[in-house]
Amino acid sequence: MQIILVRKKIISFSLIVLVLLLIGSFLHSYFQKDVQTIQPIYIGNTSEKAVALMVNVDWGEDLIPGLLKIMEEKKVTATFFITGRFAKKYPEIIRQIAAAGHEIGNHGYAHPHPDQLSLEQNKKELTDTENVFKDLQIAYAKIFASPYGEHGDNVLQAANELGYQVIMWTLDTVDWQNPSPGMILERILPRADNGSLILMHPKECTVQALPDLIDALQKDGFAFKKVSEIISGKLSHTK
Repeated sequence: MQIILVRKKIISFSLIVLVLLLIGSFLHSYFQKDVQTIQPIYIGNTSEKAVALMVNVDWGEDLIPGLLKIMEEKKVTATFFITGRFAKKYPEIIRQIAAAGHEIGNHGYAHPHPDQLSLEQNKKELTDTENVFKDLQIAYAKIFASPYGEHGDNVLQAANELGYQVIMWTLDTVDWQNPSPGMILERILPRADNGSLILMHPKECTVQALPDLIDALQKDGFAFKKVSEIISGKLSHTK
């Protein structure tokens, strides 16, 4: 009788373990699938002849005024993805960008490699930057350009949980390598198409190339939009 009871207990315990394993497997698959369905955005609306300039900012405080002056002269607006530490160090530059009618996006706080961070660390990069924008009373869009373009599961899930769209790019000037202005034009103009997100940084070569880049795109019939406008036109701004 005792043997039978022991066997029943073993069977019951085994069934409980099996059920727990099945539940664990289901939950893992469910959440993994949920993360996999979150995708970054590489291009905007392709039904309209428009492009968006996106400027990732963690340095270049001496060159941003030049970019702003060119954009004002050409009557175009852009989206500046700014790190929290830059905004905290150069608040007047951020206010100038916002006052000129450009869009402010999130570029994380300290420009780490996001794929090396945990979910909570990625969320902190976003929220710490938000707090700087709020302290400066700067309106910002819920769009995130991840440093180095990294977009692993923790990055995507952190952004999604905080209501952000992760923005990549369609065309890259690769201006951080200090190419000639002519090389920047060659990289962008032949490939520009409806909805293109054009990545750049505050570099001297970009300042030199920007007037000709804007002129050529406008001559080809492209309008210039902010990133949130070109990807949906419906993303809300928070202040």
